[in-house]
This record gives sequence, C-alpha cells and structure tokens, in this order.
Amino acid sequence: MRKLTALAAALGLATSLNAHAQSSITLYGILDVAVGYIHNSGGQSSQWKISTGNVSENEWGLRGTEDLGGGMSANFDIENGFDLGSGKINEGGRLFGRQAWVGLSAPTWGAVTLGRQYDPISDLVQPITGDFFSGIWATPGDVDNYDSSARFNNAVKWASPVWGGVTLEAMYSFGGVAGSTGSGQVYSGAASYVQGPLSLAAGYLHINNGNPTLSTRGTSASDSLFNSAINSAYSSANSVSISRVAAQYVIAPVTFGAAYSYSDYAPDGASTFTRSEKYQNGSVFASWQVTPDFQTTVGYNYTKSTGDSSAKYHQVNFGVDYLLSKRTDLYAIAAYQHASGQNGLGAAQAVIGSYDVNSGASYQVLTVAGIRHRF
Repeated sequence: MRKLTALAAALGLATSLNAHAQSSITLYGILDVAVGYIHNSGGQSSQWKISTGNVSENEWGLRGTEDLGGGMSANFDIENGFDLGSGKINEGGRLFGRQAWVGLSAPTWGAVTLGRQYDPISDLVQPITGDFFSGIWATPGDVDNYDSSARFNNAVKWASPVWGGVTLEAMYSFGGVAGSTGSGQVYSGAASYVQGPLSLAAGYLHINNGNPTLSTRGTSASDSLFNSAINSAYSSANSVSISRVAAQYVIAPVTFGAAYSYSDYAPDGASTFTRSEKYQNGSVFASWQVTPDFQTTVGYNYTKSTGDSSAKYHQVNFGVDYLLSKRTDLYAIAAYQHASGQNGLGAAQAVIGSYDVNSGASYQVLTVAGIRHRF
C-alpha cells in the first residue's frame, strides 16, 4: 500500500512539474513619479505638485499563459493602476481597472479575449503616435481617447496574427441593459501595416452613452471621456464616434510620425445640446535617438471643434529621456497650449493632453521632471 501511495505521489509530482513547465505567470509593473509645475491650474497662476504616471501610468499586474497543445494557449492579464503619490487605486477604485481579461490564442487564427480591455485603436494606432512618449502629447482633454482615458468593460475582442505585415482587431462590448441591446454598447475595429521603417494604422470606435429611458445617460460599457472643460458640456451626448489614422517612418536614429482624428459627439432628445459637437485633431512628432541611452522628442498638436460650439487649441511639446539601465530612466517634459473660442460652457480653457487639469485661462504651461522604474 505504501509503495502504491509513493508511486501515486511521484506521478502527481511529475504531472505538476510537467504542467508548470508548459505554463508561465509573470509579475510586472511600472513606477513613474516626478515633480511637476503647472502655470494656470484651476484659476490659479501656479501650482507645484508631485505628479505621477507622466511617461507611463503606474501599474502592477499578473499575466500568464498555458500551453494547451496543438499550438493553442490559454492567456490572461489582470492589471491594477494606482497613484504612486498617495497609494490610492485609480480607474474609479477598480482593483484591476487597467485591464482584466482571459482568452485563447493560436498562431493560425489569432487571439480571442474576454473581459475589461483596451480598444483596437489603442492597441494598433496609438503606439505609432506621439503618445508612445507621454499622455502630454494627447489631444486636449483626451476627447478622442488618444491616451486611453476610456477602457471597456464586458468586451469580446479578436486580434489576428500578423499576415504579411497586416494586423486586424475587432471588439464588441455589451451594454448589459435589459430590453435594450444597444444601450451602453461599444464597438471598434482597427488595422495596422508594418513593413520595415514604415508603419500605418487606422481605426474606428463607437460608444453608446446609455439609453436614458431604460437606464441612465452615461451608463455605458465605456469609461467616461468627459473629464475636463474641453468636452464636459457634452456629457449628455447620445453617442461618441471616433475615427483615427496614423503613420510613422524611421530614418536611422530619427522617427517621424503624424496622426489625425475626427470625433463626433451626437445628441438626441435627452441631450442638453442640439447640434453635434465635432473635434478634429492633427498632430506631428519627431523623436531622435541621440545615443542608445538618450532620446529627445518634439511635437505639435492642433485641435479644432465645430458644431454646437467652436474652439481652437494649439499645443507644442518637448521631452527628453535618459536610461540609467534597461529598467530605470530619468525624464523631463514640457508643454505649452493656447486656446481660443468657446467650449460649450463659455470661453475655451487650455487643458494640456490627458492631464485633465482645467487651466481657468486661455493658456497653460506644464513641466515635469522625474524617474521611471520597470519590474
């Protein structure tokens, strides 16, 4: 009996070791903090603060994969976002608010994942824009989700393999409202092409902002995009539709890029405005890898709104980054923005990138200098 027990234990150990050998779980994270200065913040002329998540958002997560045989794998990723200055959880207090999903993948048909996820534009278009450096480069108030201010709950997403340099993605998020399939739903698709030094990408995102009859306006599978004075007058929109294209080209140590987006905030009978508010954004950047350890990036961002109100925003950005090691770097960023016209609430306010700090004035200056560590 003892021999049989010992044999069973040995077989169990061997099975466990074999399963472990075909599976992996990785703990990872980013810590990013800086000293920041804002000229014109909330109607005050100056503000000094500890600023976190400037180049990369602070996060920790667990990702894993299991080999199921025949080329198929099971995969998951759960990721928490937090404020390094206070230790508080970001993303509305969600434990894994940045992303939380599980799915299957195979080399022949790609990957299908279910849970809280980024949209296809964030996956394929965003990486070849100036946002790769910092959210400061984003559209004012992130009105077009340039910097992924919105992530998406209850989402099913498919990502293709790379076919001759082409990658495709599609996503659908369930609104979950009884009696109204469309209330709060989100759908999106994107495509990218990468061949040598050239990268091209385009995508579309549609967000339903909730049926006010069967739920509440603003109840959606999407996080809110109404986080600043740029577009808060349009939080009663029936839907938000966003189209974006981007291109990037690498010439030796210099990378050039350009992007354009068109966003339509559409009203209905339950909205507090009657004409669609439209935002057009164009941006360019150049990044120079001066040495393997030192990089500098400059950019210009122009945004124009039309429809219910009209405003213009001009923004210039500059940043440098120095690697102390493969995991730790020092950085400094500066940006200036000037606003004119009306934003639906009154005179347009400058709001740099996705920082969502209302200036209370027609212009704003933001500078940060900090450290980032990856693990």
